[in-house]
Amino acid sequence: MAEVTTSVWATGQQPSRVQRKGRYVPESMRHPGKMLPSIAARVIETYTEPGELVVDPMCGIGTTLVEATHLGRHAAGVEYEDKWARLTVANLAHAKKNGAPGFGRVMVGDSRHIARLLPDLVGRAALVLTSPPYGAATHGHIRSTRDTGEPGVRKWNQRYSTDRANLAHQQLPELLDGFGRILAGCVELLRPGGVTAITVRPYRVRGELIDLPGHVHRLAEKAGLVFVDRIVCLLCGLGDGRLLNRASFFQLHEARKAWARGTPIHAVAHEDLLVFRRSQTVSVTGQAHNRPVQARSRSVPSSQAPLAAGDGQ
Repeated sequence: MAEVTTSVWATGQQPSRVQRKGRYVPESMRHPGKMLPSIAARVIETYTEPGELVVDPMCGIGTTLVEATHLGRHAAGVEYEDKWARLTVANLAHAKKNGAPGFGRVMVGDSRHIARLLPDLVGRAALVLTSPPYGAATHGHIRSTRDTGEPGVRKWNQRYSTDRANLAHQQLPELLDGFGRILAGCVELLRPGGVTAITVRPYRVRGELIDLPGHVHRLAEKAGLVFVDRIVCLLCGLGDGRLLNRASFFQLHEARKAWARGTPIHAVAHEDLLVFRRSQTVSVTGQAHNRPVQARSRSVPSSQAPLAAGDGQ
């Protein structure tokens, strides 16, 4: 077994909104489950070199792709929801306008069939960076009576979508089956020795703690990946000998409701980053996905140039 190390990264020194201000189009804040840009950038800097290819099979509004292009890498993503894919296009165009030297592209489709959606990238990716959904309701935005002057609490942007086929809406067995198929397809895209990095956190369903990091670890190893590292990526800040709270009002609101029900939970202060490598000796056969692709897929126009045959090698 490969030697496993554990590190802590101070990725929450700035709040998410500060990290995104001016770097992403304002509409990006609508997505309820965004990866911190500082986490994506740190992973990309650590595990790739300029000119290499980074892939995100569940790219959302394109955080992985944007940070990759700013760092001189090339990037490709797949997103199930058309509205988020279009925001990825807008964010890539914004990055290009602001001098990002890399190129990115995004496709709308079902990443359970990613090797067929991106056949030209099989065996070429230096890094796959992604995060599974952890329930249909996530960060979101919230305003209380204090903010609105009206009774009650108003929530918005707290759900991935209304599409029941989205993995975020599936029960745990279906979610794990789908994410396992995504990881298996991503192995085909990785070059020998390439890295898969997954940010993940536990979550609760009706008070029961779901060990999603543990499940993801097992799925990755089942797909043939070798576990090499676990990194604690802080969502909180560090200062003056104490933790600086970065939890959203929505997260705090949900935690308080849980306490009121008798479930003592706390706002999450970190995410696990699980890092795996593809074997140096596995050959790319492209035979893993031999069933028909039934999900819809199409390219989304982008202002960035497509990855050419020599890009990302």
